[in-house]
Amino acid sequence: MQFDERFLQEMGLSAMPEDQKQKFLDYIQEELEIRIGERISKGLTETQLNEFDMITDPKEAAKWLEKNRPDYREIVTRTIEEMKAEIRANRQRLVGAEA
Repeated sequence: MQFDERFLQEMGLSAMPEDQKQKFLDYIQEELEIRIGERISKGLTETQLNEFDMITDPKEAAKWLEKNRPDYREIVTRTIEEMKAEIRANRQRLVGAEA
């Protein structure tokens, strides 16, 4: 998923102050990575977590997840949809947000 101006439009955040847009997009990306990582890791053993941490190639990581956590795509999709719902619920506050 790409987090860009189009994403902001989809979320109804086009009116967000310009100086806040990139910060917000960076925050969303980071927060999703954390949430997804936490959810995926809950179903893995310590050995599997260590094994996964050693993978540096994104394609290899995807293959590893397919084998060891076959529901990871569902976790990613569900987490993104939850984040979108949170953003929509807080749209008014976000559009007027100041850093």
